[in-house]
Amino acid sequence: MNNYDVIIIGGGPSGIITGITGKKQNPEKRFLLIKKEEKGLVPCGIPYIFYDLKDISQNAMGAKPFIDVGGDVLIDEVTDINITEKILETKNGNKLQYGKLVFATGSTPIIPTFIKGYDLEGVEYINKDYWYIDKLKKKTDEAKNIVVIGGGFIGVEVAEQLAKFKDKNVSLVEMEEFCLYHAFSKEVVEKADEIIRNANINLYTNNKVNEIIGENGKVKSVKLVNGKELKADIVIAAVGYKPNTKLAQKAGLEINSNGAIRCDNYLRTLEKDVFAVGDCSQTIGFITGRTDNIMLASTATAEARILGYNLFGIKLLRNFIGTLSVFSTEIGGMVFASAGTIEQSAKYSNIEYVTGKFTDVDRHPGTLQGAKQLMVKLIVSPHTGTIIGGEMYGGKSVGELINVVGLAIQKEVTVYELISYQIGTHPLLTTAPTKYVLIKAAEMTIAQMNK
Repeated sequence: MNNYDVIIIGGGPSGIITGITGKKQNPEKRFLLIKKEEKGLVPCGIPYIFYDLKDISQNAMGAKPFIDVGGDVLIDEVTDINITEKILETKNGNKLQYGKLVFATGSTPIIPTFIKGYDLEGVEYINKDYWYIDKLKKKTDEAKNIVVIGGGFIGVEVAEQLAKFKDKNVSLVEMEEFCLYHAFSKEVVEKADEIIRNANINLYTNNKVNEIIGENGKVKSVKLVNGKELKADIVIAAVGYKPNTKLAQKAGLEINSNGAIRCDNYLRTLEKDVFAVGDCSQTIGFITGRTDNIMLASTATAEARILGYNLFGIKLLRNFIGTLSVFSTEIGGMVFASAGTIEQSAKYSNIEYVTGKFTDVDRHPGTLQGAKQLMVKLIVSPHTGTIIGGEMYGGKSVGELINVVGLAIQKEVTVYELISYQIGTHPLLTTAPTKYVLIKAAEMTIAQMNK
């Protein structure tokens, strides 16, 4: 029986980064990563396979970086785990002993069994599986009428990519009043919906799918609750993901109310020497303190680095209390991003807040080629001035500017401190130093607090 100091189940971002970090910190230890398939995908890049990347191979992700630092990889599937004996068995008959075990099993698409016709041929999902997505790409290439169910990030991004084919009729159905409403406030999602509609997408918000209609067992159309029927060669259900914890449950690990593996601030489960990281593990909201269900590769890799350092003893203190939820996406050339607590979640958690926002262009002067409107909104505690959230939209600089806000939230920076934030600016890269949007948003917030 092969014996390893650490066995990691799962070859996604959290599994690979845990392995790389852990092996670098403990080069004398034997590390094994078990994954079902040799080829994997960059999860956040999957929507772009359908148009921008042209070919699935452009989004491939493998375990080579882990192998390069001395880790072993086994292409197999774990079927049984004996937590007491620290032994696991695989589908191909391997029996392995471990010192420490890491669950990095990720998440799986939610199957909308509540929709009649969900099991028809032609109902597809954004499954994080290389060969599944490869086949789905071929199907979407041939399809003329495509209906995407779900206006979250994945649904919107997939629909936007498919709509770039001018010969396709792409429809997006969302049950909420707006798309992306769980990540942005109303004024931001109104802007996003406007851009979605201008991106050659038929958008049906505040609507539900009543039935997926088939003919001879294959998808024919989608009927909405308002009675409208949409032609469909393919239906892509993007209604969310759930933690992949079937194996963990079978092994006897405790699962929380969100279906994730219960673990502490250092990713330790209630079982000695067993850890959980990434989409399959429990997260706590940074501001709300509530059990959350954040599934982001950025979150997963942050957790993985912490776990990698601390597998054999706490070396790296996890001195923040929860997950920030930093989101970003690009729709029709406009970037939308948020971090921390947005207005809806603050209200839901009974958190008092004020907001301040400022809008300008991301170049100076704004007549420079490529200049785009840039809006920044800060959500702030009215009693201390501490920044608890932020939203913004604009050009590509938003993708990094939101990370500045994320760090400010994590380090409990106040808007008073942000006023004296020392910045570097350049006409071709940023807003003007006289009206730097992030600082002006802080000023606007202080003005609201002083009313």
